[in-house]
Amino acid sequence: MKKKLSILGSTGSIGLNTLKIVSHLKDQFEVTYLSTNTNSELLVQQIKKFKPKAVCIVTEQAYEVVKNQINNSDIKILFGRKGLLELSKREDVDIMLNGLVGAAGMEPTLCAIESGVDVALANKESLVMAGDIITKAMKKTGANIFPVDSEHSALWQCMVGERLSDINRIILTGSGGPFRERPIDTFEKITVEDALNHPNWDMGNKITIDSATMMNKGLEVIEAYWLFGFNAEKIDIVVHPQSIIHSMIEMKDGAIKAQMGVPDMKVPIQYALTFPNHLSAPWERLNFFDCGDLTFEKPDYERFPLIKIAYKALEMSGSASAALNLANDYSVHRFLKKGINFNKISLINKSVLENHPWIQKPSLEDISDLNEWVKNYVNCF
Repeated sequence: MKKKLSILGSTGSIGLNTLKIVSHLKDQFEVTYLSTNTNSELLVQQIKKFKPKAVCIVTEQAYEVVKNQINNSDIKILFGRKGLLELSKREDVDIMLNGLVGAAGMEPTLCAIESGVDVALANKESLVMAGDIITKAMKKTGANIFPVDSEHSALWQCMVGERLSDINRIILTGSGGPFRERPIDTFEKITVEDALNHPNWDMGNKITIDSATMMNKGLEVIEAYWLFGFNAEKIDIVVHPQSIIHSMIEMKDGAIKAQMGVPDMKVPIQYALTFPNHLSAPWERLNFFDCGDLTFEKPDYERFPLIKIAYKALEMSGSASAALNLANDYSVHRFLKKGINFNKISLINKSVLENHPWIQKPSLEDISDLNEWVKNYVNCF
């Protein structure tokens, strides 16, 4: 029987790769729901090819385009944030792939988990912002989260067959992004175009900027804490420019297991959707004779201060990680709109973490209120 699949963010980088997997594994999956924010034309093409039961378009202009082009269809067309959450709550799917960008993905993850639906999670912000709330919901409903981020998928695959108590530490790898060797005194001159030029990965704009600041690695530390239950002192970061080793675990006896492969998001996405199986795939394979040297470096905290700021947020607990995540969403948005320079991103994020109204056990309502506070703070910075 085919797995029924819901894809949030089907027109983004993760969503497009997911649909390539679905096209390859036609006998494994049935696309039930799709969503987009603004890309109406691409969603219309996806509707015609995959014939979902319902779709959601978040922005009004894109919604009108889709509604006019799919007006004679049995497909239900939902609109806005309300429609997205309605889609996320539906129980008639086997797994929901959350490929949404930023804080907007948090509540849909929770909705699916509360409905008892497993989530293939590419939206790291879900656990960064509401890890306590989501993990409690998982225990209540029995729903699972299958990590899609290449690093967390790598850790997950390394842990298969191991006892967590035998693991000494987990090691997240990161490429170091496009500015690993750029002189720090030139960071003020970094343009949006410079920051979007990642040396290894083809990703959406937001995550590409996060890679340039290495905020993505800080957020991944927090996500790893919630996914695997390791404290901060057991989560290390290694800069690995070639992006061949996607992450590692070190056992108590000193043995290290690493998950390796070419930098291709289709591999971790497919594993999340087909777990516990590694099904045949036509994607590019790693050729050891062509990949060259594999090198490793310590993170440069002067160059990438957001790594330590993320560790600080995890130490602070409570609302700290949510505040940092929201600050990063808004500061990166301002940078992409060329409203602030590159260095301002870390300054804003640090200031929000230090000055936000900290709450020990934030509720969803608290996080919503915090969102407004952070938005105003960042826009006035």
